[in-house]
Amino acid sequence: MIETDILIIGAGPVGLFTVFEAGMLKLRCHLVDVLPQPGGQLEEVYPKKPIYDIPGFPSVLASDLIKNLMEQIAPFKPGFTLGERVDIIHQQEDGKFQITTNKGTQFLSPTIFIAAGLGCFEPKRPPIANIRDYEDIGVDYIIRDPEKYRGKEVVISGGGDSALDWTIYLADVAKKVTMVHRRNSFSGHLDSVDKVMALAAAGKIDVVLETEIVDVEGSGKLEKVQLKNHNGELSTIDTEYWIPLYGLSPMLGPIADWNLNLDKKSILVDTDDYSTNIKGIFAVGDINQYKGKLKLILCGFHETTMAVQSAFSICYPDKKKHFKYTTVAGIEGF
Repeated sequence: MIETDILIIGAGPVGLFTVFEAGMLKLRCHLVDVLPQPGGQLEEVYPKKPIYDIPGFPSVLASDLIKNLMEQIAPFKPGFTLGERVDIIHQQEDGKFQITTNKGTQFLSPTIFIAAGLGCFEPKRPPIANIRDYEDIGVDYIIRDPEKYRGKEVVISGGGDSALDWTIYLADVAKKVTMVHRRNSFSGHLDSVDKVMALAAAGKIDVVLETEIVDVEGSGKLEKVQLKNHNGELSTIDTEYWIPLYGLSPMLGPIADWNLNLDKKSILVDTDDYSTNIKGIFAVGDINQYKGKLKLILCGFHETTMAVQSAFSICYPDKKKHFKYTTVAGIEGF
């Protein structure tokens, strides 16, 4: 069991910044996220999208903001459990929380910060009747370990940054990569599009446009996918893996079962410290709701800054809290 002062559910920008603010109070943090890498929506959905409302940055790419936040929190040595979803929260008699993920990983913490953004992301599944029969035996919606595909035949579907980036990456890992896209143009970053088309021109990958996958086949595992082009013509591709990267849909998920006060898909909080109705559990960022709420990264940074002050008092009720400015003490002074 992993013990920490603050268990952070969600490794997006607000979850990451929580580590910094907590670190200045010498609080240990561990982050859990269902996605395979830190960054939340910024890294998974729109890494190349410019953000304009971060103070001090007239414009910063989403992926660069995550990179900077990771560098900022590095001195505090946070723990990460990625590719897992928090399913169960049990409060012990001593007030501490025992947290369990869908893979059985357990944590013990006196405080929990829910920084889950819009909730738990679920993949947008293709409208294929038997698609679930092949999940985890050939159909993957998220790439958690690229080495899984080394020397394998892989088909990737989608036209956004995620599909483009993974096509480029797996071109040097997989035995064969085929990219299938239902349109003849891509929505991803132009530089990534150019790289994909250059790989296709060099014969390193295949790109099939104006075509979509309409069926999957195999005995005990995925063996082939069926394609249908814009003229209605059918064809098949032999493959060991199909990775449809059509994006992710936010869902409240297990959060709905944690006895928190909810307003639709948001958690109601007290604006004094963004605490929930359960002492020791805080909700920060897009997941929370209160009068005047604005779903901005900037607001989430403020919320978690205030919340860690209360978390300190829960973690160390007998210690006196001293607030210091980083401009005076520097990071080493905390």
